[in-house]
Order: sequence, then C-alpha cells, then structure tokens
Amino acid sequence: MAEQGSSSHEIHTPPRSAVIGLGYVGLPLALLLIDKGFEVYGIDVDERKIQKLQENISYLPDVNDEDISRAMGSGRFHPGTDYAAAGEAEMIILCVPTPLTAYHTPDLSFLQNAARSVGEQLRQGQIVILESSTYPGTTNEVLRPILEKMSGMRAGKDFYIGYSPERIDPGNKTYTVDQIPKLVSGLTEKCGDVAEAWYRRVFKRVVRVSSPEVAEMAKIVENSHRLVNITFVNELALICEQMGIDVWEVIDAAATKPFGFTPYYPGPGIGGHCIPVDPLYLQWKAQAYGIKSQFIALSEALNRSMPQQVADKVFELLGENRTSGNSLVEERETGKPRILLYGVAYKKDVNDVRESPALDLIPILQNRGAEVAYCDPYIQEIRLGEQVMHSVELTDEVLQAADCVVILTDHSSIPVERIIAESKLVFDTRNVTAAMKEAAHVYRLGSGKGRSKRRKKMK
Repeated sequence: MAEQGSSSHEIHTPPRSAVIGLGYVGLPLALLLIDKGFEVYGIDVDERKIQKLQENISYLPDVNDEDISRAMGSGRFHPGTDYAAAGEAEMIILCVPTPLTAYHTPDLSFLQNAARSVGEQLRQGQIVILESSTYPGTTNEVLRPILEKMSGMRAGKDFYIGYSPERIDPGNKTYTVDQIPKLVSGLTEKCGDVAEAWYRRVFKRVVRVSSPEVAEMAKIVENSHRLVNITFVNELALICEQMGIDVWEVIDAAATKPFGFTPYYPGPGIGGHCIPVDPLYLQWKAQAYGIKSQFIALSEALNRSMPQQVADKVFELLGENRTSGNSLVEERETGKPRILLYGVAYKKDVNDVRESPALDLIPILQNRGAEVAYCDPYIQEIRLGEQVMHSVELTDEVLQAADCVVILTDHSSIPVERIIAESKLVFDTRNVTAAMKEAAHVYRLGSGKGRSKRRKKMK
C-alpha cells in the first residue's frame, strides 16, 4: 500500500469532472471539486434536485444555500439530468444508490442504469470511478462489462476504471470531505495511476490499494465492524436493563481504559444507507463461495429486533405507570394510548430516513393499538406503505397530550428540558436525558431503572 505515487497521465487544465448522483455523497463531492478548481457536470435523474440547485437551494443539512449559490455563481457547476454532459468530462464519478431488495439482496439497478448511460457517452482516455458502496467484485464483474459493451472500447486500454469508496459521514462536523483519507484503486495498474493522479488533486491524503476488490472489501469491513459492535451494545443494553445496571455508565467506565476498548453506544436500531446494508452485501457475496458470516447474520437479526424491543418497553412503561396509580392513558373515544416520537431520521442532524428504525417502530406501535405522531425538524413527511405522516409542531399542548414521548433521534436542537417538563412519561433511547436521570417519569434505554428497586422489594 502506498500513499503517494507518480503518474504519467496528463491532466488537462481546467480539469473537468462529471458526478453522477447528487445525493449525500455526490453533492458534497461535486462542491469540493468546484472548490479545487474543477469544472463539474452534476447529473441526477431527480429533476426536483436539479431545480433546487438551479434556484440556489440546498436539500441536504450539511450543505447550506450559500454553498450552492457560491458553486452556481462560479460558472463551473452545471447540474442537469442529461447524461450527454458526461461526454464533456475527463473524470466521471458514479455516486448512485446501491440499496437492498425486498429480499435483502443487492439491488444494483441504479448502478447498471447509470453505467449504460455513461457507456453511451464514453470516449477514449476518460476514467470512470465508482464510489458507491458495494460487494467485492462489482467494479470488475458488473461495471466493466457494461461500459465495454456500451462504448465498444476496452477498459485499461481505451479508457480507465477505478474504485474509491465514499466515506462521507452525514452530520459529522469534525471531518470534512477532503480531510477523510481516500482509498483509491484501479482495474489495472495504469487505471490505478490515473485514478490516483486525479484524486491527489482533491484530497489531503490518498491511500492506494492493489485492486478494486480490496477497496470494495475495505468499505464493507468498515461498516460491518460498526454493525457488529453497535448491535453488541444494543444486546448489552437489554441485559443491563434486566439486571438493574445502567449500560451508559458501564460503557463510560469501560472507556476509561486507554487501550483495547472502543466505546459504542446503544439505540433503537441501526439505520442509514451503509451500516445496515453493506454487511448484507458481503453476506450475499460470501454465500456465492459457500460461506456464511454468522456474525453478520446474528447482528442483522438482533438489529432488526430493536424496534420491537423499544415497543415492548413503551407498553411496559405505560402499564407500570397505570398500575402504580398514575393514569397516563386518559379516557377518550378511541381508548388508545397516544405516543409521540421525537425524531424519525436514522441519526442526528440529517434529513434521511433510509432504514430508520422509526419506520419499523411506528407500525408495531399502531398494530398494538396506539395513536402515533412524530416530530422531526428535518423530516416533514414520511411514507409507510399507503400511510403518509407529517411532522407535528412540538408545542407544550402536544407534549402534554401524549401518554409517552419516545426520543428516537438526538438532534442537536432537541428541547430536552421542555420535553421532560411537559411530558407525563419519557422513554429516551439516546441518553440525552442523562443529566435528568433522577426524574421519576424519565426512563432511558438500558438504564435498568425500576428493575433494581423491584428486586430490592422482593428481598
């Protein structure tokens, strides 16, 4: 592995790049390229995104309107839906979605469609770099054949192919796009040289690896590592709950060890496009070799069970408060408990609900007879099959009317003190109420609150 290298590939000035897919990965990358002096053709099939960009409006929390206005005002940002623009670029970067099918198998339809469209525009000397997270072998086994068929040219000879996995962390203010070390690989040695030469113009640290398969596997390993470890602490939270031990205090205590321990924290389930998805890409690919990853299988199953665990705890808390004389569920026509969820985004400070545990939790609560509403300053609307829900304003009246407020996402703007002051019952899955843990009506996931007291009474 080498961090620096030389390349004989000539880079023209001004450099021209096409970024395919202007979502959480593609748009910040496009803006970075513009800041580095590139001419950027941004291509996305979603006309709503293109219209917003042309109106100098951002649709991502990490990108503000001023960023878009500055890029558009530079005269070097050309967003559109026409793939013909890819033919104008010297470097084409694919940042398209790679989700799962309903059967939890890889869905490469977005990549395949984009590859066909790019292949039709491909010309000699261009390089196509895939940044989408995917299983080892995708670049060579899926992308290369499509590009060669559509263009009639040969990869590594007439044009170049590289793979460089995206590592953008939405909502992370600590690491900017260009500060994150960039893994780079090529289909051939020459392809790798060309890809490295381009990316060394953009990123502060470029790490060259020997093949696309290594880079593809590295990205999946990063997210599989997080899936396994976060799922473990979720299981630990359930164990601590039964034992009357505060899992948050346990983790903080363990983290005082200066070596050999990395803290991970529990929650209502793991969401987003990467952590719940990428490991299943690896599992699917491994099965083709007759291998099954037991760690991934167990982690995925437990992660999927967390919304049910949260629902069980909510109804347990509602029942305990009724039997203790605090009638939380008021007599009303429906006779249903009112549950308010704060946050449906999969993580703090993003407007993304992909694989969010809230999408599984809401139907579970509704099927058990609850009236469910949600408040999320980043998500104004969600769709659950035929059901459409809209975010409600977090007024004192809304908080007071809820029988239980469940904190699912720890947005920076969450009014914790007001939620505690105005709510009858609070179930916190993110430990944002830690400073108010003595409040009798506040319960935290894995805190063990109430368990130890009952055990003492039994003695």
